[in-house]
Amino acid sequence: MTLSERLRAALRDGQALAPVLLEHDDGDFALRAGEPIVPAAVLVPFVDRPEPTILMILRPETMRRHAGQIAFPGGRVDPGDDGVVGAALREAEEEIGMPRARVDVVGTADRYRTITGYEVTPVIGVVPPDLPLVPQPAEVADIFEVPLAYLLEPSNHIEQAVEWQGRERRYFEITWQDRRIWGATAAMLVNLGRRLAYPL
Repeated sequence: MTLSERLRAALRDGQALAPVLLEHDDGDFALRAGEPIVPAAVLVPFVDRPEPTILMILRPETMRRHAGQIAFPGGRVDPGDDGVVGAALREAEEEIGMPRARVDVVGTADRYRTITGYEVTPVIGVVPPDLPLVPQPAEVADIFEVPLAYLLEPSNHIEQAVEWQGRERRYFEITWQDRRIWGATAAMLVNLGRRLAYPL
């Protein structure tokens, strides 16, 4: 069975579970009553290696938002996009030169609402290893891979707390080597880990 087939089966079986949207961001978002929800999408690229990895990006320190943060390629859904899948594929092509034809889209995972008003849909795709990707310098400082087994291991999902705008805000953090994955990106990985039974 291919990685794509295993992922499709795991996502299908996982839909029988209760929703796993993390409550703290959803609760924070509820405080923004009256403000519009902005649809967004990210591509979560599973690299089809003997031991699968997930491809991630590092945002430049010069960005106005999310400077220096680790993320997935993605952004808001534009009117011309073919839904969230089209948006995720377009953003990945623009940001890292990911050819749309090389992405085998297997499905979507749980939407995640951020405190900044975005509702982000993770689009799960399988890509071949060692594609000649080219980062768009204004948006991507680095492209790297993290072992799937490490990212989905619950013991690596460390819950942290910080005071933000006068209240305690809790978030997840995953440390891989010298890289700190946190915030919405880590939360989407935690949600994904709860949906998928690993090993696939």
